[in-house]
Amino acid sequence: MRILLIRHGESVDNVAGLYAGSRDSPLTNHGVLQTKRLGAHIAKRCETIGPIKHIFTSNLQRAYQTAEAIAEAQGSPNHDTSPLEVVRLPELREKDYGSSEGKKYRLKTGNSSDTSVRSDSETNGSMKTRANRFLDHLVPVIDEHVSDHVTVVVVAHGIILGILLAALLERFPPPSSPSSSQVGNREGFSEHVGWSNTGVLQAKLELKIKPLVDSPVAGGDTCPRVKPHHKALCSTVELVNNVEHLEGLKKTRGGIGSAKFDSRQRTMDSFFTPASKKRKLGEARNT
Repeated sequence: MRILLIRHGESVDNVAGLYAGSRDSPLTNHGVLQTKRLGAHIAKRCETIGPIKHIFTSNLQRAYQTAEAIAEAQGSPNHDTSPLEVVRLPELREKDYGSSEGKKYRLKTGNSSDTSVRSDSETNGSMKTRANRFLDHLVPVIDEHVSDHVTVVVVAHGIILGILLAALLERFPPPSSPSSSQVGNREGFSEHVGWSNTGVLQAKLELKIKPLVDSPVAGGDTCPRVKPHHKALCSTVELVNNVEHLEGLKKTRGGIGSAKFDSRQRTMDSFFTPASKKRKLGEARNT
């Protein structure tokens, strides 16, 4: 099975350069376009990665709306009216920045530039506890599907995703091999992973046979006894911050792309309709 760790689409606070954290910052119009591209891209890759079996997401709207776009693009798994369920979990919320939330990334005080957050922000230890709580929730799913050609999607936020990846690699370490060139085997790897908006990290979980080697036997025999039946669940990172689905996507000018998405808008096409066509539509409505 595979797990996709995905960051949400562009939000209003992202554009403004603010610490969003637990603030429920909405997606921008451009962010919605990103999520639609993402959903279509994942749907096309289902033959390679397997069908989406579960979708888990933060309960902040920028994350769960991204997750819902992925679910909608997959269609109904049972060919009936029931869509793929999107499970919202508080454990996947972004770091709480405390009194720094809503503040600019860089606050200038006199001649100095303060790039740190306040001391009342959530600690890494607290986020690790939340990440492990989520993994406890995920373990039964992994146990059920580890040998299946299926995928689990997790949509969250940049900081908590890094903490979650570290917890995942700690609990299910990559296969240890001196010749291994896997991305996930690099020491401290999870600390250096970044997520662009709708960036995807793809990891494969599988059972690997690991020999158990006993100590030398009594009587001077130094030949160890090998037990070849020990199996361990291992994770291999296959893709990092994959954004190929955004190729060619440009933000609409005039501030429209960066504006808050309004779900009451019928479509995004109106932003691209030529002025002459709009005039004709207006005249038609008045006749």
